[in-house]
Amino acid sequence: MSSARAPERIQTVVIGGGQAGLSVGYHLSRHGLPFVILDAHERIGDSWRKRWDSLRLFTPARFNGLAGMPFPASPNDFPTKDQMGDYLEAYAERFQLPVRPGVKVERVTRRGGTFLVSAGERLFEAEHVVVAMAKYQEPWVPPFARELDPRIVQVHSCDYRNPAQLQPGGVLIAGAGNSGAEIARELASQHRIWMSGRDVGQLPFDLGGFAARLFLARFMLRVVFHRVLTTDTPFGRKVRPKMLHAGGPLIRVKRKDLSAAGVERAPKVAGVRDGRPELEDGRVLDVANIVWCTGFQPGFSWIDLPVFDDDGLPIQNRGVVANEPGLYFVGLLFLYAASSTMIHGVGRDADYVAGVIRSRVSATRAA
Repeated sequence: MSSARAPERIQTVVIGGGQAGLSVGYHLSRHGLPFVILDAHERIGDSWRKRWDSLRLFTPARFNGLAGMPFPASPNDFPTKDQMGDYLEAYAERFQLPVRPGVKVERVTRRGGTFLVSAGERLFEAEHVVVAMAKYQEPWVPPFARELDPRIVQVHSCDYRNPAQLQPGGVLIAGAGNSGAEIARELASQHRIWMSGRDVGQLPFDLGGFAARLFLARFMLRVVFHRVLTTDTPFGRKVRPKMLHAGGPLIRVKRKDLSAAGVERAPKVAGVRDGRPELEDGRVLDVANIVWCTGFQPGFSWIDLPVFDDDGLPIQNRGVVANEPGLYFVGLLFLYAASSTMIHGVGRDADYVAGVIRSRVSATRAA
């Protein structure tokens, strides 16, 4: 008797049950196409719930609703990460999206004209596969971190939850982006903080301020990030490589906030000397803790298909992979626009990909 697994045949497999995957599911459902959403978390929305305790979204609630369901909060509120997780769970329930939680995809490959999706003991065969995940899959820490004194507490931002994880003494925040700035300000009341890394810039206004509520936030998020900075515009194509490799500007926590909290800015961490972190200017910091806000690697090694560039990012156009027909990506940073990873922007990319799938299914049926 053969031990080979019999694959479950589904027209479209969506990998990832966060806002990107649920958006794809919503639009596929509207087209009347069969699909399933596979998510590694045990509960819909856990990709948000498992982030640090004090995290709030960077955008007001008016920008945080997916297609068909506004976010249930005052338009100018900044929702907590738990509120966002609960919203996604309610969204999937409202539109009866076929999410299968606790299913971690381990491999995607192609067999003939279909894709094989392996997830533990489960095997799926699909004509279309949508990878609905951000590139933030594998936390990256510089290799020299293992040379640090073992008495220094080290934690990556993806594992940071609250100040109780750290020991008394100074803290080095390695990375000066939004996560680093948010965590630095939270810890500054209890520790001496150094935040290292280059200045990434900042939005020139306060998202929670009166002017932003009336005009600036809407203009920046709906117009600049969503319509100006796209792969269809010369300016967008110029800015895109910088955003992919350098990240975006500070959104909520600004330079003045960090300065007021007593956070000391420092150059990038360059290495280790005598078990302590050494900065690019040669200084050695005697700290008790390091929070690595150094980003992530794409983490798509489980996709066993030749679709990636030298940086590990998929070669695609608006999420459609030309050299592997039937494979798509949604949720990536600047997939099509600067808003592609934002909740108010991911729906447009999902709608586009779902439309391509519908067209290809129709063409196949006609043939």
